[in-house]
Amino acid sequence: MPRLSHTSRSAKPTVRELISHSARRLQRAGVFFGHGTDNAEDEAAALVLHALRSPRLAYEQKVKESDRAGIDALIRRRIDERIPAVYLTGQTWFAGLPFYVDSRALIPRSPLAELIEQRFAPWIEPGRVTTILDVGTGSGCIAIACAKAFPKSRVDAVDISPDALAVAARNVRRHRLGKRVRLLESSYFSALKGESYDIIVSNPPYVGTRELESLPPEYAHEPRMALAAGRTGLDAVREILSEGLRHLKPKGILVVEVGNTEAAVRRAFRKVPFTWLEFARGGGGVFLLSAEQCPAIR
Repeated sequence: MPRLSHTSRSAKPTVRELISHSARRLQRAGVFFGHGTDNAEDEAAALVLHALRSPRLAYEQKVKESDRAGIDALIRRRIDERIPAVYLTGQTWFAGLPFYVDSRALIPRSPLAELIEQRFAPWIEPGRVTTILDVGTGSGCIAIACAKAFPKSRVDAVDISPDALAVAARNVRRHRLGKRVRLLESSYFSALKGESYDIIVSNPPYVGTRELESLPPEYAHEPRMALAAGRTGLDAVREILSEGLRHLKPKGILVVEVGNTEAAVRRAFRKVPFTWLEFARGGGGVFLLSAEQCPAIR
């Protein structure tokens, strides 16, 4: 294992020292941060604590040589294979909740978490929300966070990928929401005939062909179908705008994340009265439409 710069080879480093050392290795390697963490220190901490099998270890605790070998192996995989840290640990957080995730589903990182924590206020009266739909649920994080935020609601979560739904099912069981979160294999709204919702929320694919080819190698470990949305990145949002508003209840809202495709969405749908949301914790590219705006869109 590489020598720590601030301790002798025979000395036992602390957890804090190993995190700092690992962070420097990640920085030197030029790995991409953005799948759950945005900096080397946080990423190193997640990997080190996972390798030590105890996220609650004191940072000044000494680490024995055998455990250091496990840390080194994990950091090497992160660097050599460019696997996002979340896929190496199998654990992440969204809207303050823990989730399991693997390469069958997109890594949760949406600014929608902040909106869910606020119960979609002031855009809807939280007390009257009884039905919610998550389109393209992936790991199930948005659907589950919504179910937690609205404890009297029923949540439908759809995805075209059986593999992603298997990950979502594991998280539904973990959070004991099997009676309120229904998982359905569906291409957008195809399995939802006759259903209507107070809130429809989606973090769909929105990456265009050119952008997809230029993404850092970490993205290659995520399901391509969860990212790619045709040549311009608009394929999914077109489907959602075409069909989604028909599934809204009166006074319902449609909330969709389109990320870096925001400018393209604005150009393609100039007459649509989008409300573009802002987030205190950063992020953007999220629009909101109300049921009352349906006639204008059609």
